[in-house]
Amino acid sequence: MATILITGASDGLGRALAEDLAADGHRLLLHGRNPERLAEVAAGTDGEVFPADLSSLAATKRLAADIRARHRHLDVLVNNAGVGFQGDSTLREVSADGYELRLAVNYLAPALLTRELLPLLRESAAARIVNVASVGQQLFDFDDPQHEHHFTQADAYCRSKLALISHTVDLAEQLTDSGTTANAVHPATFMATTMTKASGMPAQEPLEKGVAAVRRLVDAADVVGVTGTYFHSAEEARISEPDALSPAYRRRLAVLTQSLFQTAGV
Repeated sequence: MATILITGASDGLGRALAEDLAADGHRLLLHGRNPERLAEVAAGTDGEVFPADLSSLAATKRLAADIRARHRHLDVLVNNAGVGFQGDSTLREVSADGYELRLAVNYLAPALLTRELLPLLRESAAARIVNVASVGQQLFDFDDPQHEHHFTQADAYCRSKLALISHTVDLAEQLTDSGTTANAVHPATFMATTMTKASGMPAQEPLEKGVAAVRRLVDAADVVGVTGTYFHSAEEARISEPDALSPAYRRRLAVLTQSLFQTAGV
C-alpha cells in the first residue's frame, strides 16, 4: 500500500478522498488547519495527522520538515487544500506573509510544500504529485502580482488555480526521467462541499465524481507515466488560457515565485 499525503483533509473533497483511500488500506498522512476536525478524520481512517496553516509559508515549510522527520519516503502528494471565494466579493485578504490570500494558499503553499518534499518523493519508485486545480482559470497579471487593483475573490481564485496548473507542467518537465509524475485536475464543478456553500453557488456535481477523478491520478494503473497533464474530471483537457503553458509565461511565474519565497524567508 502507498504512503499518501493529502492536504486539506479535514473537510470536503480531501476528507472524502481520505476515507475512500483508507478503505483500500493506504497509509495516510492527513493535513488540515483545524486540529479537532482533522482528528475526527484520522479516527475514521487510521491516518497520521499534521496540523498546519498553509496561509503561512514558514508553517508550510515546517509541515514539510515534520513529515520528513517522521517518514523516509512518500508515494503520493495530493495538494488539495485551498481557499475558495464568495460570490462577487471584493474583500481582499492577505496571508501571514502579507501576500494576497488565494495566491498564498492555492499556489505558493503547494509549490513550496512540493519543493520541500521532493527528497521523499524521489525515494519512491514511482511517486505521483496530484494538484487539485479548477476549470476556473485566469492569466496572472505580472504587473500586479498581489492583485491590488480591480480585485475580486473569484478572479484571485482563478489566477491562483491557473498558476498551479502552469507550475505543474513546469514541475513535470523538471522531473523528467525521475520516476515522479505531476498532474493537475479539476475534480468536478461546484461539488457539494463547504467551499461551494460558502461561495453562494448551488451544488452542480456530486462529491463522488470529484473523489473518483482525484483517486484515479493517485493510484490508477491507466495513468502510470502520464505527467504534465491537465484533467477535467476523468478526461485529459485543454486549459482555457493556453498562454499559461508557454515557456515564457512559466519562466516569469517561476521567477516571481522564487522572489516571493525569498521575501518570506523560505
